[in-house]
Amino acid sequence: MIMTASAAVPGDDSNQQPGAGLRADAERNRCRILAAARHLFAEEGLGVSMASVAREAGVGKATLSRRFATRDELISAVFADRMDAYAAATREALADPDPWHGFIGCIHAVCAMQAADRGFADVLTLTFPAAKALEARRAEAYNGLLELIDRAKATGHLREDFTDRDMPILLMANAGVLNAAGDAAPDAWRRLVAHMIRSYATPDAPVPPIPDAPTPSALYRAMVRLARHAD
Repeated sequence: MIMTASAAVPGDDSNQQPGAGLRADAERNRCRILAAARHLFAEEGLGVSMASVAREAGVGKATLSRRFATRDELISAVFADRMDAYAAATREALADPDPWHGFIGCIHAVCAMQAADRGFADVLTLTFPAAKALEARRAEAYNGLLELIDRAKATGHLREDFTDRDMPILLMANAGVLNAAGDAAPDAWRRLVAHMIRSYATPDAPVPPIPDAPTPSALYRAMVRLARHAD
């Protein structure tokens, strides 16, 4: 009987023999999958399909499933470093001797992270119960934010009616502006954030200047872009 080798998908590790070679090949595939997912999520958001990630990575769907059994696992691995940075931004804000300044800095830092990565903009406005490590970092940042809010209020510069629920509202609004404006008005989010900070401030609180508004032509391009995506 003549034995024939089965056809293999490029980048697939299903037919590899056990041992160091398999481990090395599996790790290479894992890195390729993470790099592909990071690129696609950053460019297109979390709506990217797992099939698209496998195709971008040059691996088979079976290989993707072995490395990351669920979508939440993949998202958790891709955004682990960004969630670490998110938690670190809160810690840095708490270390600021001026709590109001630290509060403003934290908002700017987190919104800038959203602006730098469309996928992360989505991650900050969603929950992933199965991604335990990612949610643990989110909880750490949330607990730090609670303390930061109390400290900022104690300075008399943060309005008493500001609550922790206002932060996800801001992040959802910022994600919406980022998704709508895209490359047509990439700095529009900065103006939104500046206006929101002013709405949180008491009348005598020092606030950063408001950046210039996007040009009429930039806003027009953004609206055209948004209309095309809505079709």
